[in-house]
Amino acid sequence: QEAQAFLQANIEASYIIGDLEKKPAKKSPAPPFTTSTLQQEASRKLGFSVSRTMTAAQRLYEAGYITYMRTDSVNLSDEARFSAKNEIEKAYGAKYSKPRNYTSKAKGAQEAHEAIRPTEFSRHGVEVDRDQTRLYDLIWKRAIASQMSEAELERTNVTIEINSSIKVEERFIANGEVIKFDGFLKVYLEGTDLEDEEQEGMLPKLSVGEKVDNKVITATERFTRPPYRYTEASLVKQLEELGIGRPSTYAPTISTIQNRGYVEKGSVDGLERNYVQLIFQKNNINEKTLTEKVGSDKGKLVPTDIGIIVTDFLVNHFESILDYNFTAKVEEDFDAIAEGKEDWTKMMRTFYKDFHPQVENVQENAERESGERVLGTDPKTGRQVSVKLGKFGPMVQIGTADEEEKPLFASLMPDQQLNTITFEEALDLFKLPKALGEYKDMDIEVNNGRFGPYVRYGKKFVSLPAGMNPMSVELEDAIALIKEKEKGDAPIAMYQDKEVTKGKGRFGPFIKWNNMFINVSKKYDWDNLSENDIKELIEDKLQKEKDKLVHHWEKEGIRVEKGRWGTHTIIKGKTKIQLPKTVEAVKLTLDDVKELIEKNSTKKK
Repeated sequence: QEAQAFLQANIEASYIIGDLEKKPAKKSPAPPFTTSTLQQEASRKLGFSVSRTMTAAQRLYEAGYITYMRTDSVNLSDEARFSAKNEIEKAYGAKYSKPRNYTSKAKGAQEAHEAIRPTEFSRHGVEVDRDQTRLYDLIWKRAIASQMSEAELERTNVTIEINSSIKVEERFIANGEVIKFDGFLKVYLEGTDLEDEEQEGMLPKLSVGEKVDNKVITATERFTRPPYRYTEASLVKQLEELGIGRPSTYAPTISTIQNRGYVEKGSVDGLERNYVQLIFQKNNINEKTLTEKVGSDKGKLVPTDIGIIVTDFLVNHFESILDYNFTAKVEEDFDAIAEGKEDWTKMMRTFYKDFHPQVENVQENAERESGERVLGTDPKTGRQVSVKLGKFGPMVQIGTADEEEKPLFASLMPDQQLNTITFEEALDLFKLPKALGEYKDMDIEVNNGRFGPYVRYGKKFVSLPAGMNPMSVELEDAIALIKEKEKGDAPIAMYQDKEVTKGKGRFGPFIKWNNMFINVSKKYDWDNLSENDIKELIEDKLQKEKDKLVHHWEKEGIRVEKGRWGTHTIIKGKTKIQLPKTVEAVKLTLDDVKELIEKNSTKKK
């Protein structure tokens, strides 16, 4: 109503420039990368996950192209600043050069290493794989820009007065900026995590008292939005701000919470919501209904049921340790120990004397957390309907364990959660499996399992695409999915006289060769993989597997592989034994490994 009244007041109104303010402004370059800012910027500009960034950075470092990539320092050495200055003056001219040093704002920054930079500023690019090439380009531009002059701008703020027959107190405001000297912007502009950040545009030449015409005024309905979920990059930023972790621990921390199933990358596109837009043009007001998507969590980190339950359990029983300040304080203690200001045995003793009894008490007395929620009573059987976390994930249960009749179970859909599923949605899950009919003389049914909804066709299983509701799947839909699967299973190429097939799984598109599954990243056109693409994917995978291998005793079926973050693993069949970092894996003999496997199997008994 207020918007409507305001637009009504603009009918037959005239407009003049009431105030015009021009201010010179400067924009300074961002400092060179730390581990944290590299992970954030690579996510924003290249779409890299934290682990993908660190893998590419590690390879660039090992090849001698960049300095050490685990650092919280924003400083460059004198030699690096001099080298950057020479390169800037040679490429852009002396007025673009402004050597400077930066100060870290991160809590507890140790600054043991330089900022991340190219080892040679004269090397503008590198010819390696695509990830490394793109990441190097980002590092070079950021480092070189950090030593360049500020951009000089002219910012203009304009106030437009409304002359109307109806009294109007509001004014229109317009902001714009013009670049007078581009400075570091010639090379690099830092990205932002804000999805709705407004960009200032350019304004025409204006003067106070000048009349201006109104072409169109729009009044758009807006809703308050909840805080955005974390991306990997924004979570790294938050960890750094809270003083939790170190450059070397950001990537493994984020990988671990995903590998353990505590959080997962969201896949929900969001729901459409209507909103109203009023358009004032040529003294007429028109109303339009538009739609926008809300609630999308695609690519964001979403807590799973097990993540929520584990967190609740830890907060309930170890509240002081889960406190952010505790973690930051421990990091400070470690720094003090490293500097020789604190005795590590005293610090550990102080912590352990309270922690150990607390652990023993929880082990003996704490009840197992299942996140159980009672939803109601089944109208058909009169038995209790509840949801909880079971052995194979979140599930609905009809009945209880102490009843004579066995309980009934159904898995939750991938997009359902224990704390939000309704009674009706829970009961609907027991309508599965649903028989759909026949195809090629074989029964087809749709069902839901621990890995999500699927179509079963004879002895074959076809996963439903994300967002497809199994309740609404008809025979025609199922047959289309089966045909697509059959087409996908057909060989797309041959490599070393072995078939190459492709498909889509839980973790995205892949090709399969010689019983080896190879993920296909977004840099490839999955629908039109060329012979060179397939060769590159297979050879890269084989090289990675070879690089991982420390020992391989084929006859015994035993191998020792490199893991992430400096760990090593013994693998024999389904047995996997992670070795302590103190063990030199390269020096292990076959007898040593057999002894460790024997000890491990004895321990399990």
